[in-house]
Amino acid sequence: MPPCGSRQHVSISSEPDSTFDPRPRPNLFLVGAPKSGTTALATYLGEHPDVFMAPWELNYFGTDLSFRTTTGAPSRIRLEDYLSTFSSHGSQRYRGDHSVFYLYSGDAAQEIRAFAPEARIVVILRNPVDQMYSEHSELLYQGDENIPDFATALEAEKDRALGKRIPPGCRKPFALQYRAVARYHDQVERYLKTFGPERVCVVVHDDLVRDTPGAYHHVLEFLQVDPEHEPEFRVVNPNKAVRNAALRDVLRATTPDSSPTLRRLGRLVVRSDRARGRLRRWLHVVNTKERPRPMLDPALRRRIQEELADDVRRLEGLLDRDLATWRTPAT
Repeated sequence: MPPCGSRQHVSISSEPDSTFDPRPRPNLFLVGAPKSGTTALATYLGEHPDVFMAPWELNYFGTDLSFRTTTGAPSRIRLEDYLSTFSSHGSQRYRGDHSVFYLYSGDAAQEIRAFAPEARIVVILRNPVDQMYSEHSELLYQGDENIPDFATALEAEKDRALGKRIPPGCRKPFALQYRAVARYHDQVERYLKTFGPERVCVVVHDDLVRDTPGAYHHVLEFLQVDPEHEPEFRVVNPNKAVRNAALRDVLRATTPDSSPTLRRLGRLVVRSDRARGRLRRWLHVVNTKERPRPMLDPALRRRIQEELADDVRRLEGLLDRDLATWRTPAT
């Protein structure tokens, strides 16, 4: 087990505002990496009586990352709406924000530190090749990626860094830089330097899969809450695909932050806001199916491992942990 503490409606805003507000603030941040078990751990922690976890990713911090609506407009939750998520949970010891791109962001660590100086940070890291491959699959499912072949999507990174070949309606173009997202060393080091090792817990996905209760209780000990609590360790956020891409695109285009024209049409068909929300959620569920990812081509896996091997070695030194299986081919 790696060391812990030892080493809606989206509105537009410019950047996090630390203006004093008496309402409870989050003081626990699960910062990523994407597709590494962050959602699962947030779900388990949210069942602990001393912990409230926001029900979805809020993405308030990380102002260097450009989140967009499906129409291309800037999108970021306002401070008012962000704090309202936690306003009725002041009695709980921890109030948690789990947003998986806080780790990748170059600014989020400092922004969180300015906003919540006493916060505790949980980082979850996955074998970078598996993380990249899983993230590609997730972005395809969401409609933010339009290149089905993973190797081809990797080849497109240089063009996409220049703003070319970005899928129409992509809400987070930065996520298409798969290699950059999976280079963890500098990202983790940034949080260790910003908060100090005593406030940062690093969980390795391998441990979460191999011994879910053990990894969970390890985090509880880091948080200094009742370590005996045992949630239902159900599978959370498995690999998914859409049954019908056209329906997925219609649902994306009728969210509160999307096309005003389509939203007006939706109100003509279903007048109640609540009923429209229920219908959208039902259609989303109906249009989703679980699907195992095909095995990644071994030659491509080896090539990516070689590209990222130096970063993994540096991470091993930072965490004082052997991660050789992340940089060597499986036998």
